Amino acid sequence: MDKIIVNGGKPLYGTVAIGGMKNSALPVISACILTGETCIIDNVPMVSDIKLLLEILAASGAEVKILSSTSVQINCKNIQPCSSPDDLASQLRGSSYLLGAELGRFGEASVILPGGCSIGSRPLDFHMKAFEALGAQCHIRNGHIEVETTEELRGNTIFFDKVSVGATVNSILASVYAEGTTVIENAAREPHIVDLAVFLNACGANITGAGTSVIKVKGVKELHGCRYSIAPDMIEAGTYMVAAATVGGRVTVTNIIPKHLESVTNKLIEAGINVTVGDSYITVESCGKYKAVDIATQPYPGFPTDMQAQFSTMLCYAQGTSKVTDNIFPSRFRFVDELTKTGANVSVESNTAVIKGVESTGCAPLTCHDLRAGAAMVIAALRSEGASEITGIDKIQRGYVNIVEKFAALGADIKLVMDMGSVSYTSATN
Repeated sequence: MDKIIVNGGKPLYGTVAIGGMKNSALPVISACILTGETCIIDNVPMVSDIKLLLEILAASGAEVKILSSTSVQINCKNIQPCSSPDDLASQLRGSSYLLGAELGRFGEASVILPGGCSIGSRPLDFHMKAFEALGAQCHIRNGHIEVETTEELRGNTIFFDKVSVGATVNSILASVYAEGTTVIENAAREPHIVDLAVFLNACGANITGAGTSVIKVKGVKELHGCRYSIAPDMIEAGTYMVAAATVGGRVTVTNIIPKHLESVTNKLIEAGINVTVGDSYITVESCGKYKAVDIATQPYPGFPTDMQAQFSTMLCYAQGTSKVTDNIFPSRFRFVDELTKTGANVSVESNTAVIKGVESTGCAPLTCHDLRAGAAMVIAALRSEGASEITGIDKIQRGYVNIVEKFAALGADIKLVMDMGSVSYTSATN
């Protein structure tokens, strides 16, 4: 079993370059299905989720060529709809984007109910509502979502009762070729929605309003290929920022869009952390002592649910009592049991955690229950005294490239222990 071992208590110093955003890369790569021409996607984070999606496309008939550690060439001219392998698609939440892309291009789609991290219920009701508004019929049969239309898709107004990133993505994908204009109201405003729209427009689509609550998609007859670079990952950046605040030291995250991180930055400042914001970087300086704050997750531009676990871990060491409410995924607190193993004082009721700060915690065996909770376990181990062993790290590898190497370069005493007894050590700065 692969694991990460951390000897905690060392402050972090240095610079860490942030890679492309996984949450952008998944819909952008899926959107390549909409054109039969070649697309080259740069700044791709080659995490396990991305590799899995590329494998699904290749198994369905796409030509996929890895050009470098961050670039991939995709041609979906010969891709076959309704052919994604169940054993692969069932592992990936982002496989739901194949529905919108295949429906948009071929008028039919079928994907096994998607998997991913266990962070609470994420039904596809809104996705199917959007497809039906465009004229498609949706069914769930034998564990698969099946979508088809006997006529051309037609633009319509799609209104979501609740903001949904995934449903917004699928609405855009499915409506690019639809006759007329599709208006998506109460649309998600996340940066990865903007990234998807900019990519599709570069391929010849006509999408306006991305980044606002109303997105308009005017149907086009065809799309062409293009070369596109994925936006930087605000969650990866926020993770290293919060780690620096928690452990202490001075860390600069580079290759970022600081505006994407405003909600995280503002909470760090509220806690008394020294934060410097530049054009494409943010520096976090901390002595490891800070005040308690309350947070509540909200759709973008509110505080992101994908930063909740990391920030909750930071607040375990704050001076005072904090309340953390997750309004997006109320069940996303499984990681709290792991934190309490170290001596953290956290209690959960419904969708709110009450965190009473402690001065220090001890080492403990920790398990990653989902992607972001896995990053939180690393932060907890970095702050705790002694050696902590973290298992279930395949969850971390779904969304972070070289997390062990990057923390080691910042001075952490951290190593990756591979299965079969082999050990990959990274140099820890003293």
